[in-house]
Amino acid sequence: MVVWTSAWLHGAAASDDLLDALQTWAESQEVLAADEDLAARLDLPGPQETPAGPALLLAALRKAGAGGGQLVLPVPGDARGLGGSSPFAKLAMRVGEAVVLPQAGIGLVPQRSAEGILRWTVSGIGDLPPAEHLPIGEAEHGMASAMREAASALVDLGVAKHRPGVREEIAQTISARPAPPWPEGVPQRTLRILQRATEVEAILWVATDDAPGGALSASAIRGRTEALRPLFDAVRAARRASVAEMVRVLGDHAEKP
Repeated sequence: MVVWTSAWLHGAAASDDLLDALQTWAESQEVLAADEDLAARLDLPGPQETPAGPALLLAALRKAGAGGGQLVLPVPGDARGLGGSSPFAKLAMRVGEAVVLPQAGIGLVPQRSAEGILRWTVSGIGDLPPAEHLPIGEAEHGMASAMREAASALVDLGVAKHRPGVREEIAQTISARPAPPWPEGVPQRTLRILQRATEVEAILWVATDDAPGGALSASAIRGRTEALRPLFDAVRAARRASVAEMVRVLGDHAEKP
């Protein structure tokens, strides 16, 4: 959503292409505002009304003066990109992801409202601190280190021991993630980093599984959690940096005559 809406807002993608791309995550998308005041300001349905389709969201973004978006991937203990404890921040933390549109002062949080339906809740975000910048090269280096550490952690923790189907588990986890199309002009390097992030995350989820061969004692589970937390952080950082670079490049292309 961050990349496609930014591409559309910069004139680098058509609205039909954006709406088609959203179907990668769910067959049907719906939108509503988190409160009545915001609903009135953006001409969106309020929290007690019937949600609208995503085309109305695009009109709302234009009306709000939105520019490039930012990806936020909060977890307990790391609320970067959210600021304070607003209703938006609490919802984003509970879901674990959000889109922030600083120029418009709004944020979008996706939630599964039913099978095959993805609901986007539009909230006011107030003033947020500037997003931290992570150079794409640094993110790529961090992912490379994370992949090595993830493989080492699997061995040290005995996750793969006596577990012959571990490679298949990793492959299934990777294939289960949506593979969205991307707007024309996004850097191939960022796509490679996103793919690596998916691969590392799949390894990490297998590593946290308590199937036979996993770490089952309380002390071993604590050790496993501490060992793998930096790797989960590296995955999130790489995703944020890749999306930020895509948005930057699309914006730069739009500004050129």
